[in-house]
Amino acid sequence: MRFPGAAAPADAAAYTIIGAPLDRSASFRPGTRFGPDAIRAHAGHFDDYDQHTETYLSALALADVGDVEPFSPLEEYLRWLAGRVDDVVTAGAVPVVLGGEHTITRAGVTGSAAAGVVVADAHLDLREELAGDADSHATVLRHVGEAPGVERVLIVGARTGAADEWDRAQESPWQVIEEPAEVAAAMRASGIDRWYLSVDIDVVDPGFAPATGTPEPFGFRPEEVRELVRTAAPTCVGMDIVEVTDADAGQTATLAARLVRTFLHAHATGGA
Repeated sequence: MRFPGAAAPADAAAYTIIGAPLDRSASFRPGTRFGPDAIRAHAGHFDDYDQHTETYLSALALADVGDVEPFSPLEEYLRWLAGRVDDVVTAGAVPVVLGGEHTITRAGVTGSAAAGVVVADAHLDLREELAGDADSHATVLRHVGEAPGVERVLIVGARTGAADEWDRAQESPWQVIEEPAEVAAAMRASGIDRWYLSVDIDVVDPGFAPATGTPEPFGFRPEEVRELVRTAAPTCVGMDIVEVTDADAGQTATLAARLVRTFLHAHATGGA
């Protein structure tokens, strides 16, 4: 299965879809292995034309190179996935990774050589470990913040976390931002021009996106996340969307697919 509209050959793409169906550390509900294909399956009924940017998806030179299937050990898989992301960047394209659990963001950030990371997430994900697992999805933003070359991690929409996570969130390079409208100013203030965007679908209120591993009430409305994506996209060298499962009637995957397309149109036009 390929992302609808992804008709460009990989060696001539401006944007490249990569699936990463990792599903190893669910702390509540598994199923993210089905995320990439669920997103692809619900991405085909939208109009080709985007009225906000006056662009056509079919004109954006989009490719889909399929999935990088998980294997053990995890560190080897993440290195391999990072290498695939790096291949896309080296070829002059922008990688868009479909998760999979949030752990895959470690590979996306490393492979794209981003200096700043904007993360939309209901959870801080700054733990040292969860249930004895130092590589749990709940530790991903600690790993990202400690990665070589990463200068800033903006965590947008977090509404829960352990006490030590909130303490860590006060340290550099992490910064917690409550409202999407505050992101643009924080990005400008950093002086960074190579950003990576990660959207954990659980940042959206579960009333709109119920098919996710760890739903958290009182989240953003879909249109707030759409505006966040539009804001971040122009200076991004890569993007992922994670923690989507297939445990609903398709509304979560449909929203994820629309956010991917929002990113593509906004990036292609510089946010116009």
